[in-house]
Amino acid sequence: MQYDPESIRALLTPDQFYVYKLIWNRFVASQMPAATFDETTVDITAADYVFRVKGSVPKFAGWLAVYNQETVEEKAAGPGPDAVSADDDDGSNVLPPLRQGDVLQLRELRPEQKFTQPPARYSEATLVKALEENGIGRPSTYASIISVIQARDYVNKIEGRFKPTVLGRMLVDRLLSPSFDDILDVEYTRNLEEDLDKIEEGTSNYAKTLTSFYKKFAKDLERAKKTMINLKEGVEPDPGVVCDKCGKPMVIKAGKFGLFLACSGYPECENTRELETPEPGADGESIEEACENCGKPMAMKRGRFGQFLACTGYPECKTTRKVITTKQGMTAAKPDQMLDEKCPKCESNLVIKQGRFGEFTACSSYPACKYVKQKSSGLVCPKDGGDVVERKSRRGKVFFGCANYPDCDFVLWNRPILEPCPTCGEKFLVEKITKRHGRQLMCHKEECDYVRSEELVTAEA
Repeated sequence: MQYDPESIRALLTPDQFYVYKLIWNRFVASQMPAATFDETTVDITAADYVFRVKGSVPKFAGWLAVYNQETVEEKAAGPGPDAVSADDDDGSNVLPPLRQGDVLQLRELRPEQKFTQPPARYSEATLVKALEENGIGRPSTYASIISVIQARDYVNKIEGRFKPTVLGRMLVDRLLSPSFDDILDVEYTRNLEEDLDKIEEGTSNYAKTLTSFYKKFAKDLERAKKTMINLKEGVEPDPGVVCDKCGKPMVIKAGKFGLFLACSGYPECENTRELETPEPGADGESIEEACENCGKPMAMKRGRFGQFLACTGYPECKTTRKVITTKQGMTAAKPDQMLDEKCPKCESNLVIKQGRFGEFTACSSYPACKYVKQKSSGLVCPKDGGDVVERKSRRGKVFFGCANYPDCDFVLWNRPILEPCPTCGEKFLVEKITKRHGRQLMCHKEECDYVRSEELVTAEA
């Protein structure tokens, strides 16, 4: 404690001083009492109008004094009348001490209109946090919950946020909610989790717990058989849609490719139509892309293999584009780029495509030819003399393997460097980068202990 940061600053580098000051201040602050503020609401009258400001009046600096925050006296002296505003540029929301009857001078009047913003949609992190706060699920089930709601098309992930689909809204709002409102209640789910914990601890009987659950569930099930909407028969959309062939109302039905609009006059009228919804977002947001051939906007469609983008100029323009799922959610794949290079198997042109793991080069005659060009590392496979190429695992991890796989199973999990090993004479080294040791070049053989540290060079943006 006797070595405060300023007393030894001359002996430290700037980075060392910063880290030492951070640790020293945090330790001292942990031994100090908390800062205290008075939460204050001030009403300011001006003729027939009343202006209200909310903020905090500092009473005791406490541990904030360690971080060179302004003391209570400094706040009180403050910047004068302007300090009354709790909406300061620094966002501190700190008010000076005020007394009833104080006269304030008008320095500036800034009219602003503000609207209440809806809560932000869930991301993976905020959804897990909400599950934890409500006592739903377990850490081992969070990943399963997130994958299931996407796999069953209840939500789509757009720009890192979950947005309900038409199926998700229809399933909850118009089907499950009226008949199974108790099961959908957060409180019910939390209580059931606690009952399951009691069964695991041996303090509750599982048969009694399941019996009490099923008594209520059986009644809900019988009521649902009579009152629940049948999507196979059709549900009228809101607002209503009229069939453009016979004039009868259209209804929402469920098929093997999802929800669609069908004429209620079936089988006399077999007219069907896609749901005109802003997929994949359910609140007006969608993937905005233009057709690279005719310039018309692309629209989200659904087929047997899932969602895809199609030109709104169909049938004159039949351009389509894949929709891929990335870490940020669903996005449109880039258009294929045709290359002059020929496929070594069928002599067709190669094309640059985009998949879930990024760009790759493949034959334009797919699926007749399934050739995929791999990025060569320049290393010759020590087993069969094939080319060692860069590949990706199912989880997106880069590794290096023989191009003759599955006939040859040679694989490296670190990037090969074409430099012989000085110790054992192996024809190449491997590069390993870690936070602790930085960049190291080492021999890939387990019996060889050659290791050399190298400076890690990063490319500037």
